[in-house]
Amino acid sequence: MANKLDYEMLHPTYKALYDIVGEDNLKKIYELFRGTQLQLPMKMYDRISLKDAICKGELDDMTNQEISLKFGYSPRWIKGVRENYKR
Repeated sequence: MANKLDYEMLHPTYKALYDIVGEDNLKKIYELFRGTQLQLPMKMYDRISLKDAICKGELDDMTNQEISLKFGYSPRWIKGVRENYKR
């Protein structure tokens, strides 16, 4: 796949990916995932990893609201983690 892609002939899904990641990365995505249906989680960050970070005090310098905005979990959930699981 050393030659240049013909953008106008790409499938709409691949056009969207091309626009986001560029040609070289699109080729990599195609080689790795072609034929695979991808279902992406609603949350980018893993709940368990975030809970661990909160419990270890790694986010003590951030408010619940700041953590919520950065990681996409509700301030209420974060408050619960801090209250129930903090050492």
